[in-house]
Amino acid sequence: MGMSTLKLLKYVLFFFNLLFWFCGCCILGFGIYLLIHNNLGVLFHKLPFLTLGNVLIIVGTIIMVVAFLGCMGSIKENKCLLMSFFVLLLIILLAEVTLAILLFVYEQKLSKYVAEGLTESIHRYHSDNSTKMAWDFIQSYLHCCGVNSTNDWTHGIPESCPQDEHVKGCYVKAQQWFHSNFLYIGIITICVCVIQVLGMSFALTLNCQIDKTTQALGL
Repeated sequence: MGMSTLKLLKYVLFFFNLLFWFCGCCILGFGIYLLIHNNLGVLFHKLPFLTLGNVLIIVGTIIMVVAFLGCMGSIKENKCLLMSFFVLLLIILLAEVTLAILLFVYEQKLSKYVAEGLTESIHRYHSDNSTKMAWDFIQSYLHCCGVNSTNDWTHGIPESCPQDEHVKGCYVKAQQWFHSNFLYIGIITICVCVIQVLGMSFALTLNCQIDKTTQALGL
C-alpha cells in the first residue's frame, strides 16, 4: 500500500508540475517576444522596467524554476528538491497575500500615483516613440482617449483616439473594466492560491511517504 501510494503521489506531482513548466515556457516566450518587438512601449518613465514584457519574463521564469524543482523532486524522489519546491511555493504564496493586502490598504494612493504617471506620460507622447506606441495601443484597445478625457491632449488629439465626442478617458475605462471583471479576477486568484496549496500539500505528503517507505524497507 505504501509503495502504490508513493508512486501515485510521485506521478501526480510530476505531471502537475510538467504542465506548469510548459505554461511557464509559453509565458516566458511571449514575454521575450514583447520585449524584442517592444509593441507596448513604456507608460511610466519613473519605472521603465515595468512593462508587460518584463513582467511576463519574470513570471514565466519563476514558474519554470518552481515547476522544474517539483518535477525533478517528485520523479527522483529527492527530499531536498521537494522541500525546495515547498519553500518556494510558500514564499510565493506569502508574497501574493502581502501584495494583495498592500494593494487593498494603499488603493487610493496607488490610484493617484497611476493617474499622475499617466498624465505625465501624455506630455512625452510627441517626443518619445516608446510612449507613443504605448498610448496608441491602449487607446485603440480600450476605445478610450487621454487619462480622464480628450481634454488631456493639449497638443492635439492623436489618431488612435476613437472618433466619438462622448469617449471616456483610459483611466476611467480601465477602472470600469477592472470592476466589471472583479469576480472573474477573484476566482482566478483563488484558483491559483488553491493550486499552490495543493502543490505544497502533495510535496509534503510525498516527502513523508518517502520517509515511511524508506523505514519500511529498512534503508
